[in-house]
Amino acid sequence: MTMSRKIIYTIGVIAFLLIGVAGIIHHYTPEASKPVIRLVENPWIGGSINAYVAKIILHEKMGYPVEVVKVDENTQWALLAKGELDASLEVWPSGHIEDIKKYIVEQKTVQNMGLLGVVGKIGWYIPTYMVEKYPSLATWVGFKNPNLVALFKTAATGDKGQFLTGDPTWVQYDREIIKNLGLKLEVIQLGSEEALLRALDGAYKRKKPILFYFWTPHSVQIKYRLTQVELPKCQCRKSFFDKVSSGNIDCEYPPDVLCKIASSGLKQKAPDVYYFLKSFSYTTEDQVSMITMVTLEGKSVEEAARIWVEKNADKWKYWIPIK
Repeated sequence: MTMSRKIIYTIGVIAFLLIGVAGIIHHYTPEASKPVIRLVENPWIGGSINAYVAKIILHEKMGYPVEVVKVDENTQWALLAKGELDASLEVWPSGHIEDIKKYIVEQKTVQNMGLLGVVGKIGWYIPTYMVEKYPSLATWVGFKNPNLVALFKTAATGDKGQFLTGDPTWVQYDREIIKNLGLKLEVIQLGSEEALLRALDGAYKRKKPILFYFWTPHSVQIKYRLTQVELPKCQCRKSFFDKVSSGNIDCEYPPDVLCKIASSGLKQKAPDVYYFLKSFSYTTEDQVSMITMVTLEGKSVEEAARIWVEKNADKWKYWIPIK
């Protein structure tokens, strides 16, 4: 074989091998060889943020295809139990006593994945300008005064005061609390967190009365001067759960140490994702910083999550298991 033919032959062999290797690389990219991870996105901003922080890291740092699926907090349990969804990253335990018992304790089809690191608290809120004008509205006792309740009446509620809330799938006990405290209030659901925030903004700008369900952590307490209405104290969390079970709840919501849950099959499906989500944890301040970006700065949930990820590698790098 002449030198020129040897060169052509060698080039041909190298090209053939490169094409073959490229085909193998294409076929076995992490994206193609790893299962799709389906994360729950619950209908509140904090729940959305958790899902997108996890998605960005799982996809861009660990090579997993990820789907974020919008599901309400009640429906998610059965879907996780069936393995149709993989994980939900913000559960408020006080609203899911029976679900925890059924799916985690008895069936063992859903697994407790540990604490999110965020502490939540649900409550009743009014603008502080209302309390400054009518100090007794700082507690539930003030709402027993018919003259003060009249301030919150609307055409839709008749002779009752309006109590606003958002998404109808949120777990809440306000109708029971109102009934058991003997208050003349009617719960009106606006459909979403965004609609509730618009109602608050409209009332606040006009200095109008508004009584509504909300929670911490959130940026709403940063943007507006709000007062949490004091409800009767519960002796303990067990007392609260007992009252919920019996339908006799007449007290405040307890603080919720938020946790994560996953399908019991996740550990076998994707062990490193399982350990990543077990480790996934940040502070209340971390979450509030992202919520603020969305509600006060106009960023999308995904943009806020990406900014946090880019600035906090020193935190999330420890969530990724070492091979």
